[in-house]
Amino acid sequence: MKRLLVTGATGFIGEPVVRLARYHFEVHATARATRGAHAGVSFHPCDLLNTDKTARLIETVRPTHLLHLAWVATPGVYWTSPENHRWAEASKHLLLAFARYGGERAVVAGSCAEYDWGAGGVCHERDTPTRPRTTYGRSKLEFGKWAEALGSARGINVARGRLFFLYGPGEHPARLVPSVARALLARTPAACSTGTQERDFLHVEDAADALMALVRSELTGPVNIGSGSAVAVRDVIGHVARACGRPDLVQLGARETPAGEPPLLVADAGRLRNELGWHPHIELARGLRETVGWWRTTGSEGVRKCG
Repeated sequence: MKRLLVTGATGFIGEPVVRLARYHFEVHATARATRGAHAGVSFHPCDLLNTDKTARLIETVRPTHLLHLAWVATPGVYWTSPENHRWAEASKHLLLAFARYGGERAVVAGSCAEYDWGAGGVCHERDTPTRPRTTYGRSKLEFGKWAEALGSARGINVARGRLFFLYGPGEHPARLVPSVARALLARTPAACSTGTQERDFLHVEDAADALMALVRSELTGPVNIGSGSAVAVRDVIGHVARACGRPDLVQLGARETPAGEPPLLVADAGRLRNELGWHPHIELARGLRETVGWWRTTGSEGVRKCG
């Protein structure tokens, strides 16, 4: 059986990825902490920013496949954090070690923030300009291009999964869906923007499934990981409010829409559907109901888990 190493394995995306990976690979997982580890998975605590430890990890595991998810991702921090530069360099060392010890196939997590948000609209991997506005987007793009070049030079199949707007259980409580849900479940007002901007929302379980399909495939280059459908943010808030039973507490327009927000950002999902043969399984309204249910039953424990 092929041996897969998943980085960031206890994170929002990492946990569902690891659950799915066990059906297809001998799974090795790494993160700074061991919480959320699964039975049947070999877990290796490792700080990937320490390049010596990373090299020893790869030498020990000798993975044939790699899914690299680990990166700085704290809301309100990651867009401009200098940690992005550290993660880009650390990720290069990870890929170099992977190549040195016989790695065959690598998928690295990218972002829709790599695209030019000045124009917005439907983002296509081959045609839409990549002119990121943030340190996060620039670092992801620079590392992704470097990874592809390394793959070409070393005979490794490299794909880049460009993630769009994910939601679901375990999401950081400061992000849109959990922040609205937690306020309404606590019977307090949820101050929101007008919410007219449209985005591509995908359940984290679907994102994990798409990433695993990508790992198992031979597709190379950037691949959008999204639903391919645009939904107004205010409609997402409405679904959450109805699931909470408190639409009366939603305050649309109470917050200003952040400057520079494009009116539309949605994935062209052509490669995902036509080349990979993958389609989303979780309809938005159902996924949001289940996410609200998770926050309803998890409460403050969920904040401790996600924070």
